[in-house]
Amino acid sequence: MSSDTRRVLLEARDITVRFGGLTAVDGVSASFHPAELVGIIGPNGAGKTTFFNAISGVQVPTAGRLLLEGDDLAGKGPHRFAARGLARTFQTPRVFADLPVAANIEFGLKFAGRRPRKYIWWGEEASVPWTLRDAERILQLIGLTAQAGLPAGSITPSQQRLLEIGMALATRPRMLLLDEVAAGLTEAELEDMARLIRRLRDELDLTVIWIEHAVTTLLRHVERVIVLHQGRKIADGPPREVVRNAEVIEAYLGDEMADSEVAA
Repeated sequence: MSSDTRRVLLEARDITVRFGGLTAVDGVSASFHPAELVGIIGPNGAGKTTFFNAISGVQVPTAGRLLLEGDDLAGKGPHRFAARGLARTFQTPRVFADLPVAANIEFGLKFAGRRPRKYIWWGEEASVPWTLRDAERILQLIGLTAQAGLPAGSITPSQQRLLEIGMALATRPRMLLLDEVAAGLTEAELEDMARLIRRLRDELDLTVIWIEHAVTTLLRHVERVIVLHQGRKIADGPPREVVRNAEVIEAYLGDEMADSEVAA
């Protein structure tokens, strides 16, 4: 089905973010649909993280609108975005280092994600996927069952990235924003992470927006890619089309990407 005929979950309209005289994001518009897997790429300084911060409530846009199922949340606090089902990770994992891994997940369940039970059985929890109903299932999903009792600060950096994803999932999101989750990972860990992201989208029916510097891996796994350059959107489409876009090649990818396995 064409994305033009699908329901829009999140729509950014002419989002602009300025810091003094610097325009970090310059009138970027983009629509995100339910259960869509979208990548955002671009050179350093392109405005990717600033745009990410704006659409997740961390950064208040200087101008523009941010419509979550039609409600304008631009300028609202991050908690308003979380309450509407949007969760995100950060470039540097934010975990409670002194707490056990399982307690980090429980924190998300208790303070952000657990829906009230009004009835004797599941009540409002009925719409929550089984895999997100308790810490044990979430740890199994992200592959950290064996680390459940360890302090979060003692597990590896790659495991901390998985834990932060688990904490985001504990809020029971409809949309998951991932910021550089592959940073510092080995090739094998990177591929495992990409497969997990795809699995989360497939099994949980999540909309996933993924910023990444590991461009080749991202392009193999996403269905649509947005390219930012100098704060502006220069491309938005299927990976095979984007890697052949002359402006993208000149600004970022280089000619070799047009001949890569993504474009094959």
